[in-house]
Amino acid sequence: MNRNEEIRNVIERHVELSFSRSGGPGGQNVNKVNTRVTARLPVEKLVGLGPEVPSLVRERLSPRITAADELLVSAQERRSQFANRELAIGRLAALVQRALGPRRKRKSTRPSRAANERRLAEKKKRKEKKKFRKTDFSGD
Repeated sequence: MNRNEEIRNVIERHVELSFSRSGGPGGQNVNKVNTRVTARLPVEKLVGLGPEVPSLVRERLSPRITAADELLVSAQERRSQFANRELAIGRLAALVQRALGPRRKRKSTRPSRAANERRLAEKKKRKEKKKFRKTDFSGD
């Protein structure tokens, strides 16, 4: 079993799903059927993937984790509850997979010469505009 399948199995075992009415197109179906799926995954349940996984997920996905220490994802794009359920679980798996992957290093960049010249030309224009606002026009 590869890592993706392992992550998905742990998620499917421990995820808590709730259903509600979703918005958007769909006619009467939208008003009657609870098709939106909200998936909650308690972060401590990820210990099944390794002892360091929960702390790594907490660190890297902190904006997405609730006060109750749950990773929260919802899906409402499809018109069937089953399809939205699969979407939500897939999103959770992708989030955890990305959090466990290696971090990309940032490449330092510099503005191009043309960009620098445009910036300086704009500064000169602004300087001239402000100079002409003065009452004495002496240029000092």
